[in-house]
Amino acid sequence: MGRPPPLTAPEVFTAFYRAHVDAVLHFVTRRVDDPHLAADITAEVFSAVIASAASYDPDRGSPVAWLYGIARNQIVDDARRRARETAGRRRLAGRRLLDDDDIGRLEERIDANRTARELHRRLQRLPESERAVIELVAVDGLTVTEAATALRIRPGAARARLFRARRALADTTVEEPCLRIP
Repeated sequence: MGRPPPLTAPEVFTAFYRAHVDAVLHFVTRRVDDPHLAADITAEVFSAVIASAASYDPDRGSPVAWLYGIARNQIVDDARRRARETAGRRRLAGRRLLDDDDIGRLEERIDANRTARELHRRLQRLPESERAVIELVAVDGLTVTEAATALRIRPGAARARLFRARRALADTTVEEPCLRIP
């Protein structure tokens, strides 16, 4: 069976974008609570996809794992950037204008993901390396191998980190049904 056409072809990228934009937006809105920021980060993810489309190798993992890795990096990059900027500059920096319908839809999505964001806040107590794996597996539904691909680590390292994270959460959140990790 031949390789699929490259993402650099406009029609292939358009189909790829349409197939995955909702998953990326869902991933982002579980982590941020500002509709403008959610729209910006999602756009940045696909800008990064365009920039790296020539090097995308579907044999290295699923497209969703690749996109979640890019999205996660964009969210981290944005948090660092916002920490350095003033609140006034943050409001003006490169945001596209959203109409009332866009804001309403994003607010609905953000409200729907409020519980997931609260879980994300509680997971902040874990070391970054463990938190990243457990988020990708338990929250985003990737397999351990896909999470390893997204994080650019070996599957064995991902399994070890997932084990440590589960053990750390077991003592403090056993009664929380949303934390019963597969």
